[in-house]
Amino acid sequence: MRSTEDLKKIASQVRRDIIRMVALAKSGHPGGSMSSADFMTALYFGVMDQDPATWTREGTGQDTFILSAGHLTPMYYSILSRAGYFPVSELASFRKFGTRLQGHPSVRKGLPGVFQAAGSLGQGLSVAVGMALGKKSVKDNHTVYALCGDGESEEGQIWEAAMFAAHHKVDNLVAMTDVNGQQIDGTTESVAGLGDLAEKWQAFGWETISADGHDMDKILEAFAKAKELGGKGKPVMILFTTEMGHGVDFMAGTHKWHGSVPNDDQCKVALGQLPETLGDF
Repeated sequence: MRSTEDLKKIASQVRRDIIRMVALAKSGHPGGSMSSADFMTALYFGVMDQDPATWTREGTGQDTFILSAGHLTPMYYSILSRAGYFPVSELASFRKFGTRLQGHPSVRKGLPGVFQAAGSLGQGLSVAVGMALGKKSVKDNHTVYALCGDGESEEGQIWEAAMFAAHHKVDNLVAMTDVNGQQIDGTTESVAGLGDLAEKWQAFGWETISADGHDMDKILEAFAKAKELGGKGKPVMILFTTEMGHGVDFMAGTHKWHGSVPNDDQCKVALGQLPETLGDF
């Protein structure tokens, strides 16, 4: 287990990678990538039982992760590369035509670490439920993790998967929601009004945990509690409260950076607020 300080350093580098990737590509989704960077760093570097050296797309013998909010690839690719799934230098190819690092995850070119192509929102939780049931069928006692967005939670398929998973007692599944309160058109409450997500997930029959998605100690506590709840007949949802664009003052807390990228001057300012800890690509 890495220390919380080590995890914080990795998360800072992940945020630097995010800024540099979208600025270089002149496209991408930095806001939600920045808000989810802390707990996703904790997941890959402090929680999941996973090994890039033995990874296969079948996913047997390891914990597995499904990215449902498929536009968060700047965060996803940074973490996968920093965890050793492919060379960090490949991050420079983000969103370039014909590369493995497309704007949404693709399985066409066999990018290590990626189990599912993700384009339309709302589908990943269903995939994660299926993968978890598959693990049960072959007596693989590992956990399936999935990441959804709060804006994505307006999609009906999320709740169809929620009902199915609870009904079939898919208790080797831990889903997460990045609750940053923002989506492409504004705040989540102004667009559709999600209400109390904790009450919703509990009503759908899930064990529900709420945590500060930027406090590394609280994040690790949430994952530890989720592990304790595993195998007891219910799937688990962790609701991580976060801030869109977290880590850069002019990007923080606004939907305007959902899918916008910083210009050269803004990029310099942003990188000045994010310590380089592992070396830039």
